[in-house]
Amino acid sequence: MPVKIKSVERRSPAQKAGIAAGETLHKINGNKIVDVLDYRFYMTDEHLDVEVEDISGKLRHIHITKQEYDDLGLDFETYLMDRQHTCKNKCVFCFVDQMPPNMRDTLYVKDDDSRMSFLFGNYITLTNLTDEDIDRIIKMRISPINVSVHSTNPELRVTLMKNPNAAASLRYLKRLAEHDIKINTQLVLCPQLNDGKELERSITDLAELFPAVESIACVPVGITKYRDGLFHLRPYTKAEAQQVIDTIHEYSDRFLKEHGDRIVYPADEFFLLAQMPIPNEEYYGEFDQLENGVGLLAMLKQEFAEALADAHDSGKKRSVTIATGVAAGEFIKDLAAQAQSKYKQLKCQVEVIQNDYFGENITVAGLITGTDLIAQLKGKNLGEEVLITSAMLRHEQDKFLDDFTIEQVEQALGVKLTVVDNDGYELLGSILNEDLWADA
Repeated sequence: MPVKIKSVERRSPAQKAGIAAGETLHKINGNKIVDVLDYRFYMTDEHLDVEVEDISGKLRHIHITKQEYDDLGLDFETYLMDRQHTCKNKCVFCFVDQMPPNMRDTLYVKDDDSRMSFLFGNYITLTNLTDEDIDRIIKMRISPINVSVHSTNPELRVTLMKNPNAAASLRYLKRLAEHDIKINTQLVLCPQLNDGKELERSITDLAELFPAVESIACVPVGITKYRDGLFHLRPYTKAEAQQVIDTIHEYSDRFLKEHGDRIVYPADEFFLLAQMPIPNEEYYGEFDQLENGVGLLAMLKQEFAEALADAHDSGKKRSVTIATGVAAGEFIKDLAAQAQSKYKQLKCQVEVIQNDYFGENITVAGLITGTDLIAQLKGKNLGEEVLITSAMLRHEQDKFLDDFTIEQVEQALGVKLTVVDNDGYELLGSILNEDLWADA
């Protein structure tokens, strides 16, 4: 359907051509524009025939010449220029179904939109796509696509996702691969459901689509305390996590010899659950799945070591606290100890926060809330400031998942909170209160 233009950027090709806010965009070079992908794809040409409908309802054609790939300069009511496609699955491990009540509405939205996958790296299941959608992805070369597979066994995938279309939609993986659309995949693993022999099957099937399938991330299921009435699941034990890693390594070592690429990787959380060392940077190749928690700690560890080697001890006193989750607690404590070993006037304590908000089985730092920070840190000597990972704030800038703001937590604790990205130089710089990037 046509899309209404909200505003036109000043001095843009569209404004110079006389296109105005309030008009409706119909076509570009004869192609119907229904969403952001159409707009981005068709407006890149140097010569454009833009069909718009003015406020009176009259259609007009406007010829525009601009630099190839330059933006036309139109803004729309919503970023997607269309409604967001939501998930039609009922996955037995769905984290949204395990959310506490009375949180903000946006946290209960189940996204399964291929456009969000391309634009923001979101994972999609393919279950709500049609053959026409796949044709468009191929035509527009929308790549890479991030796909939640979970299992390549059609019957098991239906069981896991509670959607009859979960089986048939697997065929789209092969079709995308045949047209060299790059795919990153993930398997959310549940004990005794899709691990073991089923994991081996999924790894084998997906690896057959290499190099189109660039990576397979294996992520442990997240279990909150809000699972009343849901499918019975449990978290991985230490021994089970070790077995998953052993299985993955059996295949990834072979793939490395055969293809020069491991292809399949355990998420960092599996190494932490198994209490096994985090591999070195070289293990992760191109770091295809950093956003999925694969290789984040290895990169942080390497960068922190480099920053530590480059930095000089100014001799000034400094006292700071790092707040992190249970899973990465020992890992962060080791980094803090390395810093204190070099900087004799530094006191860097690590406070491990148990997740009471979502439940003790949730151990990652990214799901720590303001509620738990306040409850577990209030009244303690925290030094000059508390460092937290930016993952706790997601895309909300200064809000935690429970809607506490940075300012509110600071007021409750009586200390400054400093948000740190997953970067070793930035972490050490924040610990020392120095800009190490200036010297890097």
